[in-house]
Amino acid sequence: MCNVDFVLADQETRKTVTVQTDKGPQKLPVYTQEEPIKGVIKVSVKPGKKIEHKGIKVELLGQIEVVYDRGNHHDFLSQVHEISQPGVLTGDSTFEFDFVSTEKSNESYNGVNVRLRYFLRFTILRNLSANITKEQDFWVINYLSSPEVNSSIKMEVGIEECLHIEFEYGRSKYHLKDVILGKVYFLLVRIKIKYMEIALVKRESTGNAPNVYTETETLTKYEIMDGAPVKGESIPVRLFLGAFDLTPTYKNICNKFSVKYLLNLVLVDEEDRRYFKQTDITLWRKEDISDPHRLITVKDAQNVLEEGKKERRRKRKEKKKEQEQEGGDKKEKEKEKEKEDSSEDSEKN
Repeated sequence: MCNVDFVLADQETRKTVTVQTDKGPQKLPVYTQEEPIKGVIKVSVKPGKKIEHKGIKVELLGQIEVVYDRGNHHDFLSQVHEISQPGVLTGDSTFEFDFVSTEKSNESYNGVNVRLRYFLRFTILRNLSANITKEQDFWVINYLSSPEVNSSIKMEVGIEECLHIEFEYGRSKYHLKDVILGKVYFLLVRIKIKYMEIALVKRESTGNAPNVYTETETLTKYEIMDGAPVKGESIPVRLFLGAFDLTPTYKNICNKFSVKYLLNLVLVDEEDRRYFKQTDITLWRKEDISDPHRLITVKDAQNVLEEGKKERRRKRKEKKKEQEQEGGDKKEKEKEKEKEDSSEDSEKN
């Protein structure tokens, strides 16, 4: 009977993200926490038709959908604008909307068992027939400032009189494009270690005790040591987060779900027994002024490492050159002093 289209303000230039939905992949416009949501809705009634209605409204909704409870959505944000009084629609009509003072405190999320979505819903209320509705999703990201407290992680693990290791990570909170740096110290080694690996694990939890559903995904895993370590050995850890598609940490959002990230350190001995220790880290989104939605690839990370190596080589060369120059200057001064001494001796004679 009619076509309804949303036209968001500056949608031609606004950043978008591709999100997998029930209808397949969709490109959604990206907004930050305090940005207003505004635009127009175009309604086109088919020629010769008319729509009698009891009013027209547009809603801005924030909603959490859980897979095992699809019929019971939780609305944590709801704002309604009445944009037309009861009347009759014919031909083409345009309705403006502007949600200015809307705090979108939770970041959008599209997980395995839960989805946190923001969307606009346009509704034509009718008397005897079904209401006409149209929805438009959008994606919300929230930039945070650097945490005031960001302590390091230090832990000791082991087996009595067999293995004692200490691992240390520089911080406990990282932004999504950060680099995790750390070290693993072997204080006691009396078992034959074959290799050691580190893994970045994502854990999504939905529901409340005792009915909690957990999905665990290993995002990356790689060896950081091959072969048996010796007492006193130190193994460096370096992990570039920007190479992965990460979300911030979600802590018990509306008492519905949580998402956390863990670093899993695993040692495997020659009998394939596994010794592991997990530790939580907190992820947050930092604004990248150049391009806030660009992901760093593995190649980017490798380039950063290569540039670091080149810079260190350059500094070593400069230092060596300075030392050689200082040595040359010192030799010149010694020669001049020897000449002065020999001339003084000849004068005395």
